[in-house]
Amino acid sequence: MTGRAAVAVSLFAVAMVVTVVIGVLSGRGRAKSLAEWSISGRGLGTLFVLLLMAGESYTSFSFLGAAGWSYRYGVPIFYLIAYLSTGLVVAYFVAPLLWTYCARHGLLSIADIAEHRFGSRPLGVTVAVLCTVFLVPYIQLQIQGMGVVVHAMSYGSVDLRVAAAVSFVVAETFILTSGLRGSAWVSVLKDGLAVLSVVFLAIWVPWHYFRGPGELLDRLVAERPQWLTFPGAGGGSFGATWYVSTILLNVATICIFPTTVAGYLSASGPTALRRNSMLLPWYQLLLVVPILIGAAALFVFPALGNSDLALYELVTDSLPAPLVAVIGIAGALSAIVPMSVFLVAIGTLWGRTVLGGGTGGQARQRGWSQLVCVVVGAIALAGAVLYPKALVNLSVLSYEGIAQLLPAVLLGLYWRRLTAFGVAAGLIVGSVVVFGLHAVGRDPLFGVNGGLIALGLNLLVASVISLASRRPKTIRVDIALPG
Repeated sequence: MTGRAAVAVSLFAVAMVVTVVIGVLSGRGRAKSLAEWSISGRGLGTLFVLLLMAGESYTSFSFLGAAGWSYRYGVPIFYLIAYLSTGLVVAYFVAPLLWTYCARHGLLSIADIAEHRFGSRPLGVTVAVLCTVFLVPYIQLQIQGMGVVVHAMSYGSVDLRVAAAVSFVVAETFILTSGLRGSAWVSVLKDGLAVLSVVFLAIWVPWHYFRGPGELLDRLVAERPQWLTFPGAGGGSFGATWYVSTILLNVATICIFPTTVAGYLSASGPTALRRNSMLLPWYQLLLVVPILIGAAALFVFPALGNSDLALYELVTDSLPAPLVAVIGIAGALSAIVPMSVFLVAIGTLWGRTVLGGGTGGQARQRGWSQLVCVVVGAIALAGAVLYPKALVNLSVLSYEGIAQLLPAVLLGLYWRRLTAFGVAAGLIVGSVVVFGLHAVGRDPLFGVNGGLIALGLNLLVASVISLASRRPKTIRVDIALPG
């Protein structure tokens, strides 16, 4: 191990110890209930909700994928900023509704919402299982993302599998003791380092390799114009139609994403959620920086074998080891925090709805949830180490698949006529279309995101069947929209 690698690895090791200590101590003196473990007892204020939900949107993809997509495709990557920001406009209205409904009935997850609204435990279990199928690839991606980050920031001295195991141990240690509150407190460290790193790189990279951002943009226009127009440099898959349809799908999906809803329910009240929706879009603007850095790498390293390493190739090439370590730690924590939230969300879905049956005691349900966290985390770790491409292929379907839960989780709260049978039928149709289009390689279809097509058919089937069936005698939507 070289001297600079030793410096970077030593700082990384200290940061991981600090992360565990912060996460574990955050849960001291708290109740041992499932509600406290899974959604922080609905007690987080505006700042912690902001940091927690920022941690979910600013993941290892922000350091790897955003720069990598910019390097490989160009302008289509701006869909990331567009849907994250626009989704918060929708969340301004949706988040208070979900919080009020769940607080009134003691619900902890989107599976709880579906089960309570339609009075159907099978539907709740189905939602929980489908969410798990589509979230596990995200956990594996975060584990592999951390492996790539640590391998790069250690100048290749730390093996990818070792880094993956570290991420698993660190995340499991603090979420088993502190749950979602631990993730929120670790987000303070993670977001502080991430913001400092991104602001520094926004200044450093353009001025170190060019004579400022103006020259970089001038060279892009003159030498790489295809990166600045749709469908970008990657061929015809990511045209303007795909861009708009993907934004529409993701805006709808992010509002009911299991981890996003966990963030909603952790808030102390609707006011904190409205403030979060007004403040968090500004945070998304930071994503312009890795996009800009990916464009810079086009001229510094024009023949990268792995485009996801665009940002860290520039970092390790131009900065001393201590700064490389800080930026690497920010990237590593950007994998650990969302991974921990995903695990808590899956644990709650199973401990509460599937294994706990919605009726078990809080201690029993929390025990099941913690066990599921360990099992699912181990599965994702094994996939990352042994089959790095097997589950990751499913990640393409994650947003499209979870989008099919929209009628069960959200639409039913606005439309009382919607029935469990209609929702189930629509869910089946939408899921089959999503998997079918992906299997035959027709996603996008005629330039439109396949998930949006599937969601349209899902809503059509759910609406027609619900309208054709008899009105149920008992309606479970006893909620007034918050003012």
